Amino acid sequence: MAPSRRDLQLTPLSGDTAAEIGAMEEVRLLDSYDDEEDSLSKIEEGVGGSGLRKIQVGVTGMTCAACSNSVEGALMSVNGVFKASVALLQNRADVLFDPNLVKEEDIKEAIEDAGFEAEILAEPVASGTKTQATLVGQFTIGGMTCAACVNSVEGILRDLPGVKRAVVALATSLGEVEYDPHVIGKDEIVTAIEDAGFEGSLVQSNQQDKLLLRVDGVLNELDAQVLEGILTRLNGVRQFRLDRITGELEVVFDPEVVSSRSLVDGIEGEGYGRFKLRVMSPYERLTSKDTGEASNMFRRFISSLSLSIPLFFIQVICPHIALFDTVLVWRCGPFMVGDWLKWALVSVIQFVIGKRFYVAAWRALRNGSTNMDVLVALGTSASYFYSVGALLYGAVTGFWSPTYFDASAMLITFVLLGKYLESLAKGKTSDAMKKLVQLTPATAILIEGKGEREIDALLIQPGDSLKVLPGGKIPADGVVVWGSSYVNESMVTGESVPVSKEVDSPVIGGTINMHGVLHIKATKVGSDAVLSQIISLVETAQMSKAPIQKFADYVASIFVPVVITLALFTLVGWSIGGAVGAYPDEWLPQNGTHFVFSLMFSISVVVIACPCALGLATPTAVMVATGVGATNGVLIKGGDALEKAHKVKYVIFDKTGTLTQGKATVTTAKIFSEMDRGEFLTLVASAEASSEHPLAKAIVEYARHFHFFDESAEDGDTSNKGSQNAGWLLDTTDFSALPGKGIQCLVNNKLILVGNRKLMSENSITIPDHVEKFVEELEESAKTGVIVAYSGQLVGVMGVADPLKREANVVVEGLLRMGVRPIMVTGDNWRTARAVAKEVGIEDVRAEVMPAGKAEVIRSLQKDGSTVAMVGDGINDSPALAAADVGMAIGAGTDVAIEAADYVLMRNNLEDVITAIDLSRKTLTRIRLNYVFAMAYNVVSIPIAAGVFFPILRVQLPPWAAGACMALSSVSVVCSSLLLRRYKKPRLTTILEITKE
Repeated sequence: MAPSRRDLQLTPLSGDTAAEIGAMEEVRLLDSYDDEEDSLSKIEEGVGGSGLRKIQVGVTGMTCAACSNSVEGALMSVNGVFKASVALLQNRADVLFDPNLVKEEDIKEAIEDAGFEAEILAEPVASGTKTQATLVGQFTIGGMTCAACVNSVEGILRDLPGVKRAVVALATSLGEVEYDPHVIGKDEIVTAIEDAGFEGSLVQSNQQDKLLLRVDGVLNELDAQVLEGILTRLNGVRQFRLDRITGELEVVFDPEVVSSRSLVDGIEGEGYGRFKLRVMSPYERLTSKDTGEASNMFRRFISSLSLSIPLFFIQVICPHIALFDTVLVWRCGPFMVGDWLKWALVSVIQFVIGKRFYVAAWRALRNGSTNMDVLVALGTSASYFYSVGALLYGAVTGFWSPTYFDASAMLITFVLLGKYLESLAKGKTSDAMKKLVQLTPATAILIEGKGEREIDALLIQPGDSLKVLPGGKIPADGVVVWGSSYVNESMVTGESVPVSKEVDSPVIGGTINMHGVLHIKATKVGSDAVLSQIISLVETAQMSKAPIQKFADYVASIFVPVVITLALFTLVGWSIGGAVGAYPDEWLPQNGTHFVFSLMFSISVVVIACPCALGLATPTAVMVATGVGATNGVLIKGGDALEKAHKVKYVIFDKTGTLTQGKATVTTAKIFSEMDRGEFLTLVASAEASSEHPLAKAIVEYARHFHFFDESAEDGDTSNKGSQNAGWLLDTTDFSALPGKGIQCLVNNKLILVGNRKLMSENSITIPDHVEKFVEELEESAKTGVIVAYSGQLVGVMGVADPLKREANVVVEGLLRMGVRPIMVTGDNWRTARAVAKEVGIEDVRAEVMPAGKAEVIRSLQKDGSTVAMVGDGINDSPALAAADVGMAIGAGTDVAIEAADYVLMRNNLEDVITAIDLSRKTLTRIRLNYVFAMAYNVVSIPIAAGVFFPILRVQLPPWAAGACMALSSVSVVCSSLLLRRYKKPRLTTILEITKE
């Protein structure tokens, strides 16, 4: 595309190049199908060489081979599916299909029609391949007012070819769309949103080869041409587009050829200082959009108000002032001056300022849906056009009926006021997200050789050496390579106490360096960084829909038709009542008719009804709760997790690393042979040195400390002791780790066994009674007894302890007071497990039986419909976290991307388990209260507006007052959700005061 004054774009890739890339994509696609190359080539020949896709589907409910056969049969019956393989034990189906013939949703529905639950799993990505089968784009969607709008947009997006998934959030005015970029592009998605009657634009995507820059220095056409020339000459730049008005430069580049930092440096260097570039964060657009929406509503409201005030004076004040009244009643043509003025002012309000209501209403009706805009347009139009008709009728017949121009104007004014207040309130719900975004560092000091320079923090690359000054933000995740300091990590982990950082200590981007100067080496940047993952998790949670929202979606789908029907019944009922004399004429307004009297009731019914409050009840509460959770170190992965966590009946705890500190230490080493202590410890440490088990590391450190009195060994890091290992550890051969038993190897050509009773029994090692008694004493004191045998004889026993976390007892008691039953599941020795459980206050202890382990215990508890939560470390306990109704990964630290968990608890502190459950309960209570507000408002207000109580109270609710009530109803719901911002997590001193709800 030729460059213009506003837009610049490089010529697209040539056909040959595109064909080569397409061929490469096809090869990568085929490579991802393991051991199926021959069959796939035959299949592709049969379908004209079109590309096939392979997905994994999670299938729930299969219990036997007949079930898996049923699922396979259902899948193979779908047109377009070429192969289906179902794994019963893994509860998974691998499906090979043609995306041109069948969609993922069709595959899921086929499994569900067969009587099973199905879920499309994340697609596997080939190792070393940067190409993505699908992209996830985040789009702003302007103009949505209620749940009906959300349903309409979601339906339109999901029907687009190439769209795999679409989720729209009313509270954030955002939509997340997963799409195949080879089938549909972002511009087509934006066009579909706009065709549906809304405003759309792309915020960000997970594409890694695009950079959005703010450019300063492009002042005229010559500057634009210079910039174009620079970009054209840079290797790796594929396309670019410059918006002269906003100063935004979008560059598409090949990351294999040029890095983002090299790209920026190249542009600034070639421009000889003419251009200054800054990388734009996608969240900047979100912040500006929130502010822009509120500002736009405020301008509309002020404009409408400025025209409504003269109307008020003409209608109410001027008739009491003789001079003004004389002017207003002066006839000018067929109408009086006052009528001309009111008609002119209201026409501007109705069709200029209120144009958005007509446009939005028409778009909704065109797409076969209805929303609040339809009600507002209908109500104001009825009032306006009746008033125009009354004027024209009076001019023709001489019979002048009262007009209601003021009702139309005031109605639009109050609706705009409500929308403005709603925009402000909705903006407050995202305050926590904005605070997280503000944590993102803007710049960093890059150390290059002996020099330093300041760069944009978004241009940091893994391996960069960075300097952090006192009081500055850590610019990226990394490790300290020089210096020492204390770092405030409270904004990320929720831990208020500053953490000491020395050489080799990990640091988290966005946290605050308190005192000394640090040099760090960047390890994780961009979307891999902890802060980015936290923001992503919170965004995903805020995009999700809680199951309780289905109620609001259903009500919204029928709400407007029901209201319009009630309005018609009101109009007809009051009109017929007047015609048959059911009420006296004294009730009519001056010069009014029964029809006018009935019409005002009908208009009030239309405008007072509000579906917006119902649509905002759940998403606003979820949005605030997820933000509050994030600021307290509790990351919630969605509204579904919140809803399930509030009704948890059982909490499953892993013992090691969850209830205990996970730092095993040797407390006892007793020798039952003639071997001296040093020889015994050397022998055991030599055997355990090749093991990665925590107990093995504890034994090696204990032996090293005995030999060298090395106090630094307490940190458990053996990586830097290699020189010492060579001097005192013995050579071993035939090492073997035996899961659930221990280890064995040869030392000096003699067999050494280190493990439990089962290992000794299998090797015919006799355990004397006094040794057995000693081991039992260790186990009863919550320690693990490690038995050592050498050359066929038992030589000693070591006791290893893992201390409990200080808060474990209080948290367990707090859960019991909340009506939640804690259960400990462990594969440790039964006596040790019982001792630990007794010490912490847990009465129910379950054995972890492999291979199913904790997951089998969880499934047994779920049989009666109970909701089960699992608390684990998020790595070794992933299967159990996935099996539980609510998975809580505790102590995740920098590893926040744990797919199996519903909650990620950043701190290694059990108090956050209480916080997660308590926050979920308060959130669900708030959601229910929001629904009560929304439903009660409509149930009470609609009868009042319809005049049900008029015969008793003689009070008629005018349309403008009805509009004010409608506007304030949604504001009240959002403000109710905002009260969750005052949430304070329970402390150790207050946990015991929690009672069962």
